[in-house]
Amino acid sequence: MAWTYLFFAGLFEIGWAIGLKYTDGFTRPMPTVLTVASMVISLGLLGLALKSLPLGTAYAIWTGIGTVGTAMLGIWLFGEPATAIRLACIALIVSGIVGLKLVA
Repeated sequence: MAWTYLFFAGLFEIGWAIGLKYTDGFTRPMPTVLTVASMVISLGLLGLALKSLPLGTAYAIWTGIGTVGTAMLGIWLFGEPATAIRLACIALIVSGIVGLKLVA
C-alpha cells in the first residue's frame, strides 16, 4: 500500500507544481486553493508512505515523479522545448526512479 501512496503523492506533487503556474503569483483564488490542496494531499500521502518505506528512497521517488511529470506537462501544456538532451535527462531520472524501486 505504501508504494500506492507514494505514487499518488507524486501525482499530486505534479498537480501543485503545475498549479503554481496557474495561480499567477497566488492572485487567482481558485487555482490557489486547488494548488494548496494538492500540496497538502501530496505531503499527507508521502507521510503515509514513509511509515514503511525508507526515507531516502521514498523522497527520491516522490520528487522524481514530480520532476518528470512536471517537465513533461511543461512541454505539453506550456510549449517548453522538447530537445533531445532534455528528453534524455528526463529518461535518466525515470531510470533512477525505476532503479530505486527495484532495490527497495
